Amino acid sequence: MATDKSLIEYVADSLKACGDINYRPMMGEYLVYLDGVYFGGAFENSFCVKKVPENAKFGLPERAPYDGAKPMYLVDDLDDAPRLKEIAEATVSGLLKKTNKKGGLKK
Repeated sequence: MATDKSLIEYVADSLKACGDINYRPMMGEYLVYLDGVYFGGAFENSFCVKKVPENAKFGLPERAPYDGAKPMYLVDDLDDAPRLKEIAEATVSGLLKKTNKKGGLKK
């Protein structure tokens, strides 16, 4: 089932205070980027973020966004913009640390 574009527009609008938020359509779903870092997406009309140690503290349920995918965290309350912002920032921070440990460039 394809994700309704209004969901990703709502998420992007809620996260605009975090920095440069972009999303790209991908086979009926949307990948979401914060300051150029892919950190989550809208899959089957729900919003998920990548799993990193920094966002485990939020106690989010796990969900595979599609068959065969690694589990991600399902962000279950999109109406709480401050919490959504905190989750997004923690996720990107964790992804940048993970990338840097593998020899990636620091942002």
